[in-house]
Amino acid sequence: MMHRLFIKKRPGFDLTSPALSTLIQTQLAINAEVSALIGYDIADIDDAIFPQAIAQVFSEAMTDEVMIQLPELAGTLIIKEPLPGQYDQRADAAIQCIRLLDPNTKATVKTFELVIFDRDLTTTEKERFIHYWINPIEMREKSLTHEIELSESSSDEGPIEHFSDFSVKQVQQFLKNNKAAMSLADLQLIQHFFKTHEYRQPTMTEFKVLDTYWSDHCRHTTFETQLKSITIPHGPYEKELKATLDLFNAYRVQTKRTFKPLTLMEMATIGAKVIDDPRVEHSEEINACSVKIKVKQNGTLQDWLLQFKNETHNHPTEIEPFGGASTCIGGAIRDPLSGRAYVYQAMRISGCGNVRESISDTIDDKLPQRVIAQRATQGNSAYGNQIGVATTYVKEIYHPKYTAKHLELGAVVGAVRADAVRRETPKGHDVIVLLGGRTGRDGIGGATGSSLAHTQGSLIQCASEVQKGNAPEERKLQRLFRNPNASLLIKKCNDFGAGGISVAIGELAEGLIIDLDQIPLKYNGLNATELAISESQERMAVVLDPKDVEAFISLAHQENLEATVVAQVTNTRRLQMISKGHKVVDLDRDLIDTNGVRQSAEAVLHQNPIVENKGLEFNEDTALTHLSSLNVCLQKGLIEQFDGSIGTSTVLYPLGGKNQLTPTQGSVQKICTETDDVSTVSILTHGFIPNLSDINPFLSAQGAVLESIAKTIALGGKIENIFFSFQEYFPRLNQDEKKWGNVVQALLGALSVQAAFKRPAIGGKDSMSGTFKHMDVLDTLVSFACTVAEVDDIHSQQAKSAFDHLYLVKAKRKPNGLFDLDDIVKTYTKVQLMVQSNKVSAVRVIEQGLFASVCALVFGNDLKAKIKTEEDLFQDHPASLLFATPSSDVPKEWLKIGKVSTNHFSFNGIDIDYEKAKAAYTYGLDFLYPVKSVPEAIQLKVQDTNRLGPKYTGEAVDDVKVVIPFFPGTNCETDTAKAFKKAGGQPVIIGIRNTTKEDLESSLQAFADEIDSAHILALPGGFSSGDEPDGSAKFIVNVLNQIKVRKAIEALLERKGLIIGICNGFQALIKTGLLPYGEYRQLTENDATLTHNVIHRHISAIVTTRLSSNASPWLHNCVPGELTKVPISHGEGRLKVNPKQVTEWFRNGQVVFQYCNPKGQPTMDPLYNLNGSDEAIEGLISPNGQILGKMAHTERVSNDLYKNIPDMAEHKLFQNGIDYFKKR
Repeated sequence: MMHRLFIKKRPGFDLTSPALSTLIQTQLAINAEVSALIGYDIADIDDAIFPQAIAQVFSEAMTDEVMIQLPELAGTLIIKEPLPGQYDQRADAAIQCIRLLDPNTKATVKTFELVIFDRDLTTTEKERFIHYWINPIEMREKSLTHEIELSESSSDEGPIEHFSDFSVKQVQQFLKNNKAAMSLADLQLIQHFFKTHEYRQPTMTEFKVLDTYWSDHCRHTTFETQLKSITIPHGPYEKELKATLDLFNAYRVQTKRTFKPLTLMEMATIGAKVIDDPRVEHSEEINACSVKIKVKQNGTLQDWLLQFKNETHNHPTEIEPFGGASTCIGGAIRDPLSGRAYVYQAMRISGCGNVRESISDTIDDKLPQRVIAQRATQGNSAYGNQIGVATTYVKEIYHPKYTAKHLELGAVVGAVRADAVRRETPKGHDVIVLLGGRTGRDGIGGATGSSLAHTQGSLIQCASEVQKGNAPEERKLQRLFRNPNASLLIKKCNDFGAGGISVAIGELAEGLIIDLDQIPLKYNGLNATELAISESQERMAVVLDPKDVEAFISLAHQENLEATVVAQVTNTRRLQMISKGHKVVDLDRDLIDTNGVRQSAEAVLHQNPIVENKGLEFNEDTALTHLSSLNVCLQKGLIEQFDGSIGTSTVLYPLGGKNQLTPTQGSVQKICTETDDVSTVSILTHGFIPNLSDINPFLSAQGAVLESIAKTIALGGKIENIFFSFQEYFPRLNQDEKKWGNVVQALLGALSVQAAFKRPAIGGKDSMSGTFKHMDVLDTLVSFACTVAEVDDIHSQQAKSAFDHLYLVKAKRKPNGLFDLDDIVKTYTKVQLMVQSNKVSAVRVIEQGLFASVCALVFGNDLKAKIKTEEDLFQDHPASLLFATPSSDVPKEWLKIGKVSTNHFSFNGIDIDYEKAKAAYTYGLDFLYPVKSVPEAIQLKVQDTNRLGPKYTGEAVDDVKVVIPFFPGTNCETDTAKAFKKAGGQPVIIGIRNTTKEDLESSLQAFADEIDSAHILALPGGFSSGDEPDGSAKFIVNVLNQIKVRKAIEALLERKGLIIGICNGFQALIKTGLLPYGEYRQLTENDATLTHNVIHRHISAIVTTRLSSNASPWLHNCVPGELTKVPISHGEGRLKVNPKQVTEWFRNGQVVFQYCNPKGQPTMDPLYNLNGSDEAIEGLISPNGQILGKMAHTERVSNDLYKNIPDMAEHKLFQNGIDYFKKR
């Protein structure tokens, strides 16, 4: 039977409808109000559990109104639903929750969204809204009366008739009909090979596999094109270009590579071959840069591998921003992960066109720039936040040339103990296991699509190319690979990215037989070609010795992962695939390894004089305009959408100072471990100066690499330990010799800096399809610099003292405008010596001019500056540094420009209104990424309770057992365990598995058994099933409501045990009734709940909380009025409670933590109460104090983290919980 539900948010909880109403009125010129609803079509659910499913899965009594049919409509109704075959996290989460109610269920769920207008729209208005609201790449319009089902594909097992005899005209038409990325010459090579070697016609699957394998995305076709000539005409920096080209050619001779074709790839990789650092790990597995490092762990040096990787998803993000950006970070993570490294650190760089442009002015066949920007940010942040990777550097670049195609760029860092890695060459009879997600049609054609220029038809034709990511699934992979018992069974590994099975498995060994029939499917109906090239996400391929297969699959199942044997290594040189008993692929390695026909091109290195624009006249008006401009202002509302504290490893928070207004110019994280503390950190910085790219690619590339070096030494890293990885993003080159010359210039510019500093680029990624019609992207070479240091060496970048002098340290330029690298090497060496000698307060790399850089330096701690200089205050100083130091003993060539102040904010005698300047800087992007919700700066009454909680009456306990469950979507279990272990507890982490009915039942029983012998139950944070279906912690709540689990929890409370829930765990406690009641309750619409933040986005920040009550064992050593700085990271942290209930809470002393201003005053001011919680409540306890719940992540605080946030300190929460059982 089919059931249909419509869910409408109750008043006070509906944030979507008013926001959408405002948007259509201001951006789409539609004068109407809307109501936004979500809907579910549920089939084959047992009628007996359906009412329970409505209450516990599809709705919440406190927030939702449920309807089985729509009321009479006053206006237009428009409905959208996901495309068939795309991953739908909401539907998946709903099914997982239903299985908790009925393990035998066969229920299916489809979701949709509805918008009801308060009047009938005109045809034009309706079309305008649909064009905005429904992206055909991910969604389609839905009818409530007509269902379109997913169809089965036709068989593709047979050969392509007469293929080898196709004429040139027929070949061209064949390529066009099949939207192939390969060239005419490539296809003719296949014709010839099959005619002369195979003596048969290829199958369609073979053709598609080769087209994917040889695509630019997979095989760097553009970078492997042979450059027949490189011409350097007469020009202003002809000398430097020739010298660097001569250096490149000398390197080719030195490394005995002159027999190799001269290609862009040679230029990109030659530096690492000459500057051969022995710390670089060399192996057959090359998915990520890998460096041997020493990690200081509890004072002892250990051998580790540090792995880092950068990745773009430009084409997918351009056409489907959320999915494209989410799989960008997902794919980047899987590269070091395939090398067995645990990824804990990320940065995100994006590039957009004019986001101020009205939606109505959008170019035909493109999405609006602001939609791409916002949805891509949501996609990238949602994935990283769910998987649990700290994204501690975020930067968005605004340039008109990125209108051609969006830039979506991520970089990640991971690490693994060296003794947890095994690397071996596969041999005959080895087995290949497919691990992780199931396979569907999503992502088919992604590799070839990303290799093509974006055309007018892309939005319509590419519907299957962009896949949705499932971050909780990838989190499971992270957990499995972190287990050395699993990692040491893996001989070789490859992640599923572009090209799917054909590439991921096809690259593992020369000889392979792949059984396509064994591949786990999301749904039936896929043909062999679809199975071979599907890019469904969250999949890994591992090579195992046959004797290890059973053990590995067992370990995978313990992490709730599917693992299936799908292939075997053979001693042949053939890639074979079997489908339904037929051999649909049987390709010779000799053909595959040609990578198609090597193309050729010529490059001309044109040179224009380097003329940089002078700044405007400096006055208060121009200063404020400059500070609020897109590329200058603080991107606070963007940065806060990314979790910057997960992993308990963040050394420098993304925004520093007491106001969190000084952006950190890189990412610094402690090497992330499960148990032992470490003092070694990894530093990741980026360099890219778009203004230089507008001038010349050689200069721009030099500037990019120099900037990444300068940022590294400013943070405390050392030049001699830096390793680079570059990201190239250029227009489609075709046979345009100038465009080829631009790429050559960029690579030569990067090489010149590598040579000057003797530091190599050991990795990189190229994306060479940045073209839409006649529009090209900005020539882009981004440099990533990665290194390690000790935590004590790290310097924060905000001004700290009014006694500091300010110096400008210039990166010297030659008369022709190029960088003087010899001089800069000396300058940077001096800077590094000063930083390492602790003679500085803060160092920043100049970005967007001196004025903006000084503002960024001082705003974080509410300091000011008095500047006197002849330098243009708006003029940029690429790769130069701003030095704050109490010392006047600095190199004589450093230019003193002023000093930090507490009362003067003046520049060359011109006073600037400090508050206006800070506001311009802080809120410049508020129209796109709001910083705070509508002001409600109500100061609340202090209502303290100073009453110690109950004492433990049992016998003293030596080993306090803490049970920490993790569910699909949990990501804080390790952080929580570390906090309890540090406090002297004995944490036990246990997973809830639901791949099969048996897994679910056995893991629920095991969870209940662990609680029975525990002293503390700790529910950690995360995103339970991605906070779906439409609400946080629903899966956890349904687990806690299981009879056996519920009885175990009630028994724990009866024997005076303790419970704590943080973030997602707090949400679960609230929604079971355990908080505030201390017992399970059937909740009603009048009960409290945690719901979406008022600002309607994820918030990651450091907040100040005030202790209001100590009436709990968790707060035994605490005094009301204490202030604590603590990280938050959540999308649903707003506590909504009715006034009568909250009065009772305060009377009982149950409100224990409140958000407050720096003076300790609880407040509704959105600057401090970021999520808008009623009565500023951050944490609650049960009436007797045994149960505590809080949104802020106390477990993520350690004394040597957050060095740029004043007064951060560990809280005694966990210690108190352990001492409750130990002390008398």
